[in-house]
Amino acid sequence: MSPIHIRRHELTLLPECMRVIIRPFIPSDTHRVTTIIGRALALTEQEVARELRGVCQEFDDRHFDIASLLQAHYEKVQHHVFTQRTLSHERQLLIGALFSGEYALESAAIFNPSIVPHPDQSGVPDGALRFVMSLRATGEGHISSIEFRAGLIGTDGNITFEPVSRFVTVPEIILNPSYNKKRFITKLREMGFNDADVVIVMAPLGESFTRSDLNKSLNLVLHGSHPVSRDLRRTLECLQWLADSNYELLFPEELAMSERIIFPVSSNETNGIEDARFVRFTEDDGAVMYYATYTAYNGRVILPQLIETEDFLHFRILTLNGSAVQNKGMALFPRRIGGRYAMLSRQDDENLFIMFSGSPHHWTDPQLILRPAQMWESVKIGNCGSPIETEAGWLVITHGVGPMRKYCIGAALLDLDDPTHVIGRLREPLLSAEGHEREGYVPNVVYSCGALLHGRELILPFAVSDRASAIASMSLDELLAALLEPQSRDS
Repeated sequence: MSPIHIRRHELTLLPECMRVIIRPFIPSDTHRVTTIIGRALALTEQEVARELRGVCQEFDDRHFDIASLLQAHYEKVQHHVFTQRTLSHERQLLIGALFSGEYALESAAIFNPSIVPHPDQSGVPDGALRFVMSLRATGEGHISSIEFRAGLIGTDGNITFEPVSRFVTVPEIILNPSYNKKRFITKLREMGFNDADVVIVMAPLGESFTRSDLNKSLNLVLHGSHPVSRDLRRTLECLQWLADSNYELLFPEELAMSERIIFPVSSNETNGIEDARFVRFTEDDGAVMYYATYTAYNGRVILPQLIETEDFLHFRILTLNGSAVQNKGMALFPRRIGGRYAMLSRQDDENLFIMFSGSPHHWTDPQLILRPAQMWESVKIGNCGSPIETEAGWLVITHGVGPMRKYCIGAALLDLDDPTHVIGRLREPLLSAEGHEREGYVPNVVYSCGALLHGRELILPFAVSDRASAIASMSLDELLAALLEPQSRDS
């Protein structure tokens, strides 16, 4: 294989325990909830003020607006308050504090990065590039969320990050998001719901409807059916679950990129939002949308989902439709090919597939394009993010699992016009864990969720042993030369 000189930048993103959010901490036992509330109700107003002052003195400087968070958590248990008297604002906040707890988002790991050009390139010197990096942050209970970093690739190839804030903020959840009726019904049919109850609920709704529109229709069906059968209740619960799985998030504009966190919201992602693969997608008319595929995990099953954003402030979270929406590792191409969207996927936890669609939300008919070929990838292969367009073809950064569950990063080259055709493939790993990179939560692993081109350099952020993240760069010309060698093309 032609030599590829890899530069490991002296940048390592390590887990940081001090970056915390406040989450609800509510016992499942109703009796315990009411007992805790009873203790708070028994305090005098002077005692309430003293206890709340202590909480604020200890935690106020760790969060932007602790009072609004405590108030929100009080409202989650307000229906358990068993007194008719009006509670003071201070007592409500103290009750909220009793049902709150800090969560260290990245106390266990910050890994599996992807990188895209920043939507705002104003003020960037010619030849430099501002970027956004997404990372999978994992804390207590192995719950994963998405964090962001912003940085700059300089004209000299050096990489710097913007200062990382000590504060982290979850976005506002838009309470009345809109839905596409056609996609909604398609997903229901895939889930096995195609009965009269679904028709009754969906018929009054427009082609675009809101959550409040859906709730009105659900209530009409529920209250108009006597008795409510088990099948009807299951159908209505499924409709609500699907609506909850499609939601919108909004961050304030003044937040720095590192202060934005996407934490699990819906029931299908209670155990984590895993391995977001962001891509800057350009439509045929020049319009730009940032997409990301990710894996929602509820502790039992996984569900591939899609993120859409134009500015990294307003995010739309959507379910994906189609028989090929399964397993991990879906990665969208950065533009249409022959008028169609294209997606890499791994249908069988072993091989790499490609599929095409007229919509980024619906995927069927996967075609096998790569099988494990070398010993270092003999257990399974997958992608390390969206393909990158070069003059020689679509560059796909891959990962392979071999003996001793060692993960290595490789590369393949697909034809620009027909990406089902593999032009070249590295016989040896491009990147393997070395030295201290071998040690971590899952040893001997390097892994990425997306790279980018900067001029003739490939910028490749990668995770090391499921604990931390680093960055490597290399010459695109050297990589293409290795991929186009006869032995690579014949493999």
